[in-house]
Amino acid sequence: MKTEEYFPDIDINDLRSNPKTQYLMVEFDRLISSIEESKLLAESDPDMADMASEEIKAFEQTISQIVDNIKDILKKEEEEAEEINEVIMEIRAGAGGAESALFAMNLKEMYEKYALMHNYGFVVSDESLSELGGYKEVVVEIKGKNVYDVFRFETGVHRIQRIPATEKQGRVHTSTASVAIMPIRKTQSIVINPADIDVETCRSGGAGGQNVNKVETAVRLIHRPTGLAVRCQSERTQGRNKEKAMMILESRLNELHFEREHKKEADERRSQIGTGDRSEKIRTYNVLQDRVTDHRIKESWHGIEKIFAGYIDPIFEALQKGNEGEPVAE
Repeated sequence: MKTEEYFPDIDINDLRSNPKTQYLMVEFDRLISSIEESKLLAESDPDMADMASEEIKAFEQTISQIVDNIKDILKKEEEEAEEINEVIMEIRAGAGGAESALFAMNLKEMYEKYALMHNYGFVVSDESLSELGGYKEVVVEIKGKNVYDVFRFETGVHRIQRIPATEKQGRVHTSTASVAIMPIRKTQSIVINPADIDVETCRSGGAGGQNVNKVETAVRLIHRPTGLAVRCQSERTQGRNKEKAMMILESRLNELHFEREHKKEADERRSQIGTGDRSEKIRTYNVLQDRVTDHRIKESWHGIEKIFAGYIDPIFEALQKGNEGEPVAE
């Protein structure tokens, strides 16, 4: 049997250059040569034919094991390539004025504390602060093994019910903030034409003093065909901020493409977890009743202070369990 016949649809040169399969291919090639030598021996010396036949069987058995090992390695590589280990999280204040901006900050801090506990990278790429405190909008990069599977169900509208510190009559206010989780895939399905992008530079914002740059390092990209705009100010140089802004823009465009492509399938994809649409109210944080309720799986948890401190594993685990067996678009 020829070498290629053992690996149909696989480039043999790739196997020989891949560090994970290289050493196996060296042994594979040695065994193939040994089989050819045994065949020649059997042909030239009939007395040695039986021994050569036994050798060939042993060599072929070992080759079969090597082929299986190589295929297992390739399968694992394929699975690892499908993992999404980086996401962009966008949190925007919604209904509720200044209180919604404070809630957006609560959510950001909750996710940040969770990320730190689980050794995920958590970097703010851009932020827009409210005059009275909190965030009008904040954009965050989160990095870690299979991080998309962890955060993917956070997309949607989050609602909080509490008495604001400025409320003198003790009335309960309801405010909202929206969360969007966008995966950074190793292979993006959208190709951006540089001619379609306008680039603007500006000074990085901040709390004042030493936190405000004296030079224009912040970058804003505008994608003219869609009108999408992305701003990044987390890096020290204009070049790095432009690279990061482009990465965020690609993730937004990919998500927009995904939403359009799968709009027709929305009814079929609905499950107890919901559509994942960012306009869907997914969770309520009721401070007075010390309760957090996820409306998609109709489950509640108490200890809201602990949850805001980043202890949200029980919620994430319940959502993962509730979605078992349901198709999730990757």
